[in-house]
Amino acid sequence: MKILGIEHIGIATDDLNKMSSFWGNILNILHTHTEVVESEQVKTTIFDTKNGKIELLSPSSSNSLIEKFIKNKGAGIHHVCLEVDNINQAIIELKENKIPLINDKPKIGAEGYNIIF
Repeated sequence: MKILGIEHIGIATDDLNKMSSFWGNILNILHTHTEVVESEQVKTTIFDTKNGKIELLSPSSSNSLIEKFIKNKGAGIHHVCLEVDNINQAIIELKENKIPLINDKPKIGAEGYNIIF
């Protein structure tokens, strides 16, 4: 597997408007995308630095994994997303190295990207 770079940093928040204001209005980072990812029960808002993105994650339902994350650990960094040249090869190599994965097959995440956790 070849790591191409950090695609984004995912930050869990229970106040999407306040966090969006910080990244967009105070830091002046370009807001590029907002969507609800139904499969993950999460609303995402993305800010692009042109050298990597910030993805704000807010629960879209009370039984969302992001909701549980915030309740257990508080708001903050949820994940770092690495862009790879071949996600299927990455899955094979991670499994060979006994790295636990939440899902074995890629699924569609924000912005239409194939993702695994």
